[in-house]
Amino acid sequence: MRQKITPFLWFNDNAEEAAAFYLSVFPNSKLTDVARMGEGGPALTVAFTLDGEDFVGLNGGPGHAFTEAVSFVVDCETQEEVDHYWEALTADGGQPGDCGWLKDRFGLSWQVVPRRLPELLTDPDPTRAQRAMHAMMQMHKIDIAVLEAAANGEPARR
Repeated sequence: MRQKITPFLWFNDNAEEAAAFYLSVFPNSKLTDVARMGEGGPALTVAFTLDGEDFVGLNGGPGHAFTEAVSFVVDCETQEEVDHYWEALTADGGQPGDCGWLKDRFGLSWQVVPRRLPELLTDPDPTRAQRAMHAMMQMHKIDIAVLEAAANGEPARR
């Protein structure tokens, strides 16, 4: 079934490079279409699917840059997933941010979030939730073991 709403990303002139990079990071991904300006010309749009979600990249020129006002959340079940996506998306010029946020080398913002994070931040015990929040505020990449320890009032186990 076709997706009703598709993110449309404005790149300067490197939409194909960005799509190839994202395809290498996310499983179950594929390039679905490249619309070129003239036969053999540069790409105008690049359509791709990342783990089942459709995206389109536009080579629109330098008119608009990405900002943190829009980001993509990567839902991670394990610390290994968090580590994989964090390392891959910050590689080759990406920039780590605070609290699980980062910018990839194209300037696109991502949040790499373990499923355990919102559970701890909304714990019914407000003291546990507050300790988890305080620990998260000290992190760049989210560390589940450190969050768990903080919520429990224990020293970090890493």
